[in-house]
Amino acid sequence: MMVGSSSRRPLAAVVGIVACSVLCPEPLAAQPRCAFLCVPDVKIEPTVTIEHLFGVARIEQLEGSEVVATGRQERESVFELILAVGIPTEIPRVGFTVETIFVPFGDTDVNPFTGVAVEDGQRAIRDNGIEVELELNLSLLEPEQTGGWVESHFDIVDKISPGETPDAASVYTHKLNFELDTAFLPFSRLSEDNWLHHFEVEGSLDYVATGLPKAGDVIGGQRYLDDASRWSFSLVGVIPLAPLAP
Repeated sequence: MMVGSSSRRPLAAVVGIVACSVLCPEPLAAQPRCAFLCVPDVKIEPTVTIEHLFGVARIEQLEGSEVVATGRQERESVFELILAVGIPTEIPRVGFTVETIFVPFGDTDVNPFTGVAVEDGQRAIRDNGIEVELELNLSLLEPEQTGGWVESHFDIVDKISPGETPDAASVYTHKLNFELDTAFLPFSRLSEDNWLHHFEVEGSLDYVATGLPKAGDVIGGQRYLDDASRWSFSLVGVIPLAPLAP
């Protein structure tokens, strides 16, 4: 009885080792980092955007069908907070980014959902708009080419933001957006495991190709005499939060 029991122990050990090798996950260091999509990273990006940068449109103010004033689009500075998830791929110089954009200090005279207008003496309604961007990132200049100091990429963006045209069929609409981003890495000499190593100061030139008012459109009592300005420029601080292991 004792002999039979001891003779089965090596067999049980082999079975256990094989089962563990099949069922137990590999150590993290041995796991592949990429299939097609690689390990994502998360960043928060405080941003100041100057809207209506070039091609400022002329506008007529209407009361009924009567023109009561004329003017131009005003350049506006908007503070935004962006939560960005970057997803590299195995394809050289190609990646994806998903961004959620929040405007903490916006205001409006009319609630866009209830239609209630601010009356005289009342405070403006906070307009904390949220937008979403889905980006295809094409790297033009990588840090390895500049000694770790500069990188640049061109982005093709599906921008989901409030509808801005008279024929908008929904509150939020898709817009095609192009971006040229150039980033400086002031702390690139720090070690890779220091989060400041990946901190960036970025400039972004944006062109919104679709979904903006055109000449002749009447929106909110204003008639556009030219196409709305499609250009903006953003100054961005890119603060790394975490890598995310798949």
